[in-house]
Amino acid sequence: MIAILFDRCFKLLTDVVPSGNFQRIGVARKRRRNHKDRIGRRPFRTTPPILAVKVIKGGLMSSADVSGSRAPGKVRWRRFAGMLLTAGVAGGALAMLTAQGVLAAQFSVSGMPFTVTADKLSGTGFEQFATLDHMIENSPNEGDTGGQLVLIVSAIDRAELTNLCQSVSLGGMNLKITAGDNGKAVTAHTLVVDSDSITGNASFDDIDIGQDASTLDRVPGVKGNPGVFAQQARTVTILDLRQNNYATTAAAFSLPHLRMSFTDSGC
Repeated sequence: MIAILFDRCFKLLTDVVPSGNFQRIGVARKRRRNHKDRIGRRPFRTTPPILAVKVIKGGLMSSADVSGSRAPGKVRWRRFAGMLLTAGVAGGALAMLTAQGVLAAQFSVSGMPFTVTADKLSGTGFEQFATLDHMIENSPNEGDTGGQLVLIVSAIDRAELTNLCQSVSLGGMNLKITAGDNGKAVTAHTLVVDSDSITGNASFDDIDIGQDASTLDRVPGVKGNPGVFAQQARTVTILDLRQNNYATTAAAFSLPHLRMSFTDSGC
């Protein structure tokens, strides 16, 4: 039985150990046979063949990698599964954040302002700070701005807008969008708006004014640059809202009763 076991172990090793490393294994097996001849039928209790791989250099595992009865060449499934799970969670989290818009894409603004109005805006999680937006190089809309615009960033984690209107002047006509005017409000998640003018009647709950923009935490994933003046609040309500905007992003935007058309007048 021992001889059969040795032959099976030797066949297993031929699959995982480079051919140039069998000389030591052969010597170990020869010594074992000679020892068996000397002691007759007594059980052989010296180092088993598996430990012979421990001294092999250049094989799949060095002497520091083999311990106890662990077989060379086998995958450490618990360690492998742990590494795979960690990578999967990290990759999945990144994909989820990108899909939800938390990792918002940066883009060059067109430089054409558009007007947004609403009878009422109410939101949970509010942040506001200054930023610098850029147009493409040699944009026809840059005028005397040099292609850069200093703007106000208004971010809301969860927002509702009643009787929303958005319009942009195209020279002689306006592209106008309306929504949320049939009893069901427009809703947005992680709404971020870049404006140079905001008017309305506003009220806030739990507001912090003068906070460093890099430490804002009311809207997950949205922060300003270090040293920039900012303010944030737990809730915000603005009546008769009017904004002059250059960019808007949102992780999710629902516009019930949406209508889009070219009109003579804007919002």
